Amino acid sequence: MTDLLPDPATVPLLHLSDRPEWRYLLRDFYELYRHLPAGGSTKIRAHQRGVRERIARVIKANPPIADLPPMDKPVTKHFRRALDQGREAKHAAFIRTIDAVHDKLRWQYGYEKVPRGLERKFAYAELVGPTGPVVTDEVIMGLVLFAPGCTYPAHAHDGITESYLCLSGAVSENDQGVYAPGSLIFNQPGQLHRITVADHEPSLLAYAWMGATDKLANQKMVFNRAPKPAR
Repeated sequence: MTDLLPDPATVPLLHLSDRPEWRYLLRDFYELYRHLPAGGSTKIRAHQRGVRERIARVIKANPPIADLPPMDKPVTKHFRRALDQGREAKHAAFIRTIDAVHDKLRWQYGYEKVPRGLERKFAYAELVGPTGPVVTDEVIMGLVLFAPGCTYPAHAHDGITESYLCLSGAVSENDQGVYAPGSLIFNQPGQLHRITVADHEPSLLAYAWMGATDKLANQKMVFNRAPKPAR
């Protein structure tokens, strides 16, 4: 299943300075990555600094804003619940900023073929990146929404350093820990990761991807099948 985008030539472009709601979102994202604890990890601290540096460059560049039509997926019926749950966390201000642009989000799958059942339990919305709405090749940032009980199959990103910030709900990665609101999940390039979600509440995550320009532009979403056991 693919998500068709309108011809960019037919979509009017404004700039970041024309849309303060997107500038506020970038600033709030910056502040989150400034105040998040790194847990003593120099790699996580460097990643957080790198995300902030890229956000600062994006704001300074005053990039175009692509006003593309919003798009929902079945899982977005859980979005309001996820936002409301996130208002109880320390990052409630960021939740309010997301809510201010909720009617402009394009929820997508990003996969040519989505595993059966996952199309009702998962979607992502890019906020900043090559396909906008804030158009840049510096960094990709967005939101991921999971329905209760979702299992997001194992996958990895070639040449991409990735972090997830849990905004609401609770998730586990590779069954090696539980991440509640305010927690940061860090994945280095090529690191295989599988996400599971709590049974009774949706989970909303913000994510940031860093990598070479060509890696960000051409990143393919693929799942990695577990090897068959030897006979």
